[in-house]
Amino acid sequence: MKYIVYTILLFSLVACSAAHNSKVRDNINKEYGANKKKKKTHTPSKSERPKIEEAVYVEEIKVVAPVRSVETEQLTATSDVRVSKDIILDYIDIYKDAAMESMRDYGIPASIKLAQGILESGSGSGRLCNLANNHFGIKCHNVWTGPSVSHTDDAPDECFRKYDNPFESYRDHSLFLTSRSRYNFLFELDKGDYVSWARGLRKAGYATDVKYPDKLIGLIERYNLYEYDKQVLGAKYHPVTRINPVADGQNFYAVESGDTLFAISRKFNISVDDLKNWNRLSSNVISVGQILKVKS
Repeated sequence: MKYIVYTILLFSLVACSAAHNSKVRDNINKEYGANKKKKKTHTPSKSERPKIEEAVYVEEIKVVAPVRSVETEQLTATSDVRVSKDIILDYIDIYKDAAMESMRDYGIPASIKLAQGILESGSGSGRLCNLANNHFGIKCHNVWTGPSVSHTDDAPDECFRKYDNPFESYRDHSLFLTSRSRYNFLFELDKGDYVSWARGLRKAGYATDVKYPDKLIGLIERYNLYEYDKQVLGAKYHPVTRINPVADGQNFYAVESGDTLFAISRKFNISVDDLKNWNRLSSNVISVGQILKVKS
């Protein structure tokens, strides 16, 4: 009887243990078991991967504006303005072809035409130039029937010709010189002799300023405008021989390349201070072609 009781108890314990183990195993399997589906890990494709921007090294380039000249010139004729050397160089670059074309067609030296244009128009900055495209200070006279403007020159409110554009002014300047008998003798001169042309214009009455020839010659020599005569004439070009040191009875001197106030003072046995006082110079700066008084 006792044996039977022990046997029943043993089987009960085994059954409970098996049930418990089974329940535990189910719980483990439920949480961690092999039957549980593994979460798939997603490997992003190349296109889905976050983009890592590459470092781009850009060389810094500093743009430096060209240095413009601070050297200036006073241009006094029909206009009276002070302009920089760069403005004059720009003017030459714009109108040199028109001047050379005029030389080929009408026989007026390109150097003379450019020098007159620079001087009379204030290198394109003068009132008459801006108001009327008049680059050569040509007045109406009795034959002009085109538009005009008033401008004070030798007298108040004089009549000056007005043009639609600067190149009309350049052409009319050529017609003006070739159609008036008082300028005829100029066309008998050597086309490369800008000195004789400058003096001849003053002699014929183009300008009343006694220094007009010297102003033109100075501009031609400072800016090498004779090179445009040379381009047109080619082998026929003959360099101008300047007779210096002095004009007008040994009282004035035309500054040449390499001159200084000290060298000029030694040449004429005068002091630098006298030179500066007689010519109202505020510094020792002088330019080629500038006319200096060398005797009191």
